[in-house]
Amino acid sequence: MQKDLANYRKSYEKSALLEDSISDNPIQLFQTWFYEVEQSDGLDEPNAMTVSTIGLDGYPKSRVVLLKKYTYEGFIFYTNYHSEKGRAIEQNANVCLSFFWPNLERQIIIKGKAEKISENLSDGYFESRPEGSKLGAIVSEQSSVIESRETLEENLKKLENEYKGKEIKRPEHWGGYLVRPISIEFWQGRPNRLHDRIRYTLENDLDWIMERLAP
Repeated sequence: MQKDLANYRKSYEKSALLEDSISDNPIQLFQTWFYEVEQSDGLDEPNAMTVSTIGLDGYPKSRVVLLKKYTYEGFIFYTNYHSEKGRAIEQNANVCLSFFWPNLERQIIIKGKAEKISENLSDGYFESRPEGSKLGAIVSEQSSVIESRETLEENLKKLENEYKGKEIKRPEHWGGYLVRPISIEFWQGRPNRLHDRIRYTLENDLDWIMERLAP
């Protein structure tokens, strides 16, 4: 079986990314772009991002998770620490985050190091989650092989009965990661594949160096 995709083409013409019109700080530019995608139409989850890790088997692996907070320190998401991504980060904290917003013809690629956030911050976010999501975090041994969907749902029903009328506390194996960026690249689609690429690199003195990359 084969399918030729050579004729899948699109001309990117919605915007430009020029040095004289953007911030010297990439987090500020991220905030601007994120606000613009929030206000635009055609994208359900602007905070959906791809997290790439180097697995225990030596292969890179990417999956989509949701960004839950960003600050000048970095980008925060939550997961099961015993999951495949959690175990990968435990061994190698170097990760890559990427956002693709096709409705604005934009992409952001972030390289950085992941670290667990404090327990009280993880507790605070866990408490804000709906009850079903809390129980889901407890019942799912994320990334492990399970017998069937039915078994998972049966275990969830047992937990629902067990916690009925009780406080659901965050399990110790679930919490947040902060990715501290060392490099942030902004990509804006342009005509004739001459896309704009601006990369910010963090220097030892904690200043950001801005460079334009060839498309």
